Formats: sequence, C-alpha cells, structure tokens
Amino acid sequence: MIHSKLSPILLYYWANWLYRHHVPLLPRFLQLLLYLLNNAVIPYRAQIGKDCLLGHGGGGVVIHPAVRIGSRVLICHQVTIGGTGNSHSVPVIGNDVYIGAGAKILGPITIGDNCVIGANAVVVKSVPQRCVAAGVPARILRENVDAHSVEQW
Repeated sequence: MIHSKLSPILLYYWANWLYRHHVPLLPRFLQLLLYLLNNAVIPYRAQIGKDCLLGHGGGGVVIHPAVRIGSRVLICHQVTIGGTGNSHSVPVIGNDVYIGAGAKILGPITIGDNCVIGANAVVVKSVPQRCVAAGVPARILRENVDAHSVEQW
C-alpha cells in the first residue's frame, strides 16, 4: 500500500512548505491527497509545529485552517480543532500536548503547554498549562501534570 509510507503529517509539512514558498496548486493537491488517503482535513495554511504526530494515521482528524498548534503535539484519531461558528477565532494549542481520541477543541481558546485533553472531551474554555481536562463540557481534573506521563506518549 502506497499510503502506509505517506504519513499524513508529512504530507501536511510538504504542503505547508510549498504554500509558504508560494508554489501554486501543489499545496491544494497534497491536501486533497491527504484527505483521500487518510480521511483527514489538515489544511496547508494551518500552523503546526515540529515533531507533531497523528495517532492511527490521523483518521477523521479535522483542523481549521487558522489553527496554531505547537511542537510535539500528539493528536489521536477523530479529533476536531476549530471554531464555534459564532466567532472567527480558533484555538491555539501549546507545546507537548496530548489530545485524546474523539476530543473536540472549539472556539477562541488556548490550551497551555504540557496538557492532556481526555478522549471525547469537548473543550470550550481555555486550559492552563500542565493540566488534565476531560468531560463534556471539559473541566480541569488535575493540575501540575506532565503530558509525557500519558501511556501512549
């Protein structure tokens, strides 16, 4: 299978590089290829830091084009990061964040560095750094944690 060697985050990085260097059409082609191979919407205009990972091939991940994501973020499958429809502002994700499967991070909020967002959490309020947030709507369950202590990290 050809797509097993084409990591979705690698396709994003290539498309983003082409976009930043004003190469026409190829970023859109790579974004479409990423969608067709991985069923993930990761726009080339989004700002995603270095060493980020998409768990399980990034299946079902949806990211708003204006989102900013820090470095070393692990995004599991079926995650949505975007606006609420009421505002043009979108989330800002810090560094070293773990986002569990099915989580929704919505609106003009900030997720601090070294946070853990639980599976299926719906985050609509900012989360300070070094916290665990989970639930619907998400609330802070623990403070002063290390995101690297998460099993899959």
